[in-house]
Amino acid sequence: MKFIVPILIVAATSAMADHELENRDIAVGRTLYFGNCASCHGANLEGQPNWRSANEDGVLPAPPHDSTGHTWHHDNALLFDYTKLGGKGALSARGLANFKSGMPAFGGVISDEAIWEILAYIKSTWPEQAKRGQENRNASH
Repeated sequence: MKFIVPILIVAATSAMADHELENRDIAVGRTLYFGNCASCHGANLEGQPNWRSANEDGVLPAPPHDSTGHTWHHDNALLFDYTKLGGKGALSARGLANFKSGMPAFGGVISDEAIWEILAYIKSTWPEQAKRGQENRNASH
């Protein structure tokens, strides 16, 4: 029986490491979004104008995070990595090093838990169809 307890603790820790977006504090996520994201992605999650067209330097403007954008087309892991590592770091890890992204890395600015709270807030604003579509992109579902 002594060996079962550590195994259960490891299993529980691994399950929590999945960091699904359910049961997060949406109000905290909203506050964190306004403090860290809204200056580029908009107070209403609307993104920057012409977000689908690259600037002169080849970088795309910040996309919307509402249902008109593509955020809900990505799984939780990519959304988390994109926020923590920045666009360049997240995409390089996936073999897309040539894609130019203006998204900075927030890993040294906000905690992992804060990133999940922000992502949960963003998801909370989507219509049910977008929420279900995004959930279907996650391996745990």
